[in-house]
Amino acid sequence: MSEKKQGSPRANKHVKLYIPGPTEVRPEVLDAQTDWMIGHRMPECLELIGRIRPKLGHVFMTKNRVLISASTGTGFMEAAIRNTAVKKVLNCVNGAFSDRWRVITEACGRENEVLNVEWGQPIMPEEVAKRLAHGGFDAITVAHNETSTGVTNPIEAIAQVVRQAPNGDEIMILVDAVSSLAGVAIPFEDWDLDVLLTSSQKAFALPAGLAFAAVSDRAMAKAKTVPGRGWYFDFLTLEKYLLRNQTPATTAVSLLYALDKQLDDMMAEGMENRYARHLAMRDRTIEWAQSRGLTLFAPEGYRSPTVTCISNDHNFDIPALNAFLREKGMIISNGYGALKGKNFRIAHMGDLQMEDMEELFAAIDEFLAN
Repeated sequence: MSEKKQGSPRANKHVKLYIPGPTEVRPEVLDAQTDWMIGHRMPECLELIGRIRPKLGHVFMTKNRVLISASTGTGFMEAAIRNTAVKKVLNCVNGAFSDRWRVITEACGRENEVLNVEWGQPIMPEEVAKRLAHGGFDAITVAHNETSTGVTNPIEAIAQVVRQAPNGDEIMILVDAVSSLAGVAIPFEDWDLDVLLTSSQKAFALPAGLAFAAVSDRAMAKAKTVPGRGWYFDFLTLEKYLLRNQTPATTAVSLLYALDKQLDDMMAEGMENRYARHLAMRDRTIEWAQSRGLTLFAPEGYRSPTVTCISNDHNFDIPALNAFLREKGMIISNGYGALKGKNFRIAHMGDLQMEDMEELFAAIDEFLAN
């Protein structure tokens, strides 16, 4: 790694991120951003996007289009609603980020019903089926991995009951996989999803600023019938440019360099190996927590491969713990929103390795011993 000038961000003390986003980014990925700037219409940029597209498709497990946006995943959440929902949306809410779908749906002026589930519990397919049985829906929103609680929802089973509902083939299945995709397999086509979106700053282990969305042919056909889709997030406009290896507006070229580098490294690791590493780190985190007399917030069978939410059973001072960890060059997350102080979250996603987790656990043990 090249030397950095004093005063630059990289010259400051490094704090290793065990938070559920933004996640730790390797120096070589950061350095990839420093390549020479190019114009977004230049052949070099078209070649760059052309290299990226098939690799993104491999991660999304799809031969369909994967749209690219200079935004975060929230941008594609709004895009999914604006492009595919006209009648009524079923918002499945079991945490803060699945509730963001509800907020966006209502902000876009779409009629909606909310399936509310207690935070820390999964969205169950039978509850979805009951709601959809009344008819009138043309979209459903679900968070695959609820970042605020460490719960993974059973998307495959939910998708199956959606397709069995009245007019199920016409219901758009919109899935937020912001904190899971690239850390866990989500077969877009095999599960018959319509929009599967994520951000660069989570399991992709990239800087924040890019978002990706696989979009089905069904969703693209629906978008053609929806008025008022806007422009920046219009699926039809995004695909029109994507087919030329371009984006409609100036894109974040430096982030694309980092993405290209990271995708190459992910392919070299092998996606199955990457998924197995995430599960191994998750299982070790659970083992560590339980061996310290701590309980998991998510029920067994629905525990996230990328972020573990641990109940603060011993009522220790989480801000004090993080202050201690910062002195050792690392940080975890407090509970989110109403859960602040009641639990804490340890992320094990992206490019973190088992030795990183062991370093963290040793530091927390030192704090607890004192």
